[in-house]
Amino acid sequence: MKKLILLALMVLLPLSVNAESKLDQILASGELKVGTTGDWDPMTMKDPATNKYKGFDIDVMNELAKDMGVKITFVPTEWKTIVSGITSGRYDISTSVTKTPKRAEVAGFTSTYYKYGTVPLVLKKNLKKFSTWDSLNKNGVKIATTLGTSQEQKAKEFFPNSTLKSVEAPARDFQEVLAGRADGNITSSTEANKLVIKYPQLAIVQDGEKNPAFLAMMVPKKDSVWNEYVSKWIEKKKSSGFFEQLLAKYNLKSL
Repeated sequence: MKKLILLALMVLLPLSVNAESKLDQILASGELKVGTTGDWDPMTMKDPATNKYKGFDIDVMNELAKDMGVKITFVPTEWKTIVSGITSGRYDISTSVTKTPKRAEVAGFTSTYYKYGTVPLVLKKNLKKFSTWDSLNKNGVKIATTLGTSQEQKAKEFFPNSTLKSVEAPARDFQEVLAGRADGNITSSTEANKLVIKYPQLAIVQDGEKNPAFLAMMVPKKDSVWNEYVSKWIEKKKSSGFFEQLLAKYNLKSL
């Protein structure tokens, strides 16, 4: 069955296959290298006890490797270096990231399979004070961001009047809010819904989900063969119901 899936996808690719494509290298080596941060619940989380990864994206990547008939190796990375890991060839593909123009300048994006909104988080006790996006966009208000994330760029756009504070992984922006060192942070609606359950002292500012964003995997920018292979695989898995089942497994809903 694995060989049939692989052959079916190969037939759909252009006849002028580039000999330097990641696809050929992966099939020849029998190994798929995947860059992942392991700090985005529920997409990719690293269990410190076992040193293994789990989550929505991890299931996606394991399925891709299984269908290709190769083993998988997860390569640890950080948000500030996840793009350079692709451009330098440290790994063949990344787990999902938000599609942004800045990233697209140097990296390629596969077909998307998930869309989310952006929401702010504040301490629940401060929710009356910070009840809207505009209430966070003021002098004297401190907004935390994680260095290298798409949310860091969005914070500059959404909160030009606030003071922005970037922290480096493994520290996270929401931890600054929990510690009282920042008034708020912004994150995906996906992560926010998980964080308010894990940390009941946090609350989502219910003022509408702004700037819908699309998730996709990153691949080398000029490797159209590898990109088309993965993108066609994603579309086939959508049709088969694979992604719908994963969304239900992790209690997620794409916008």
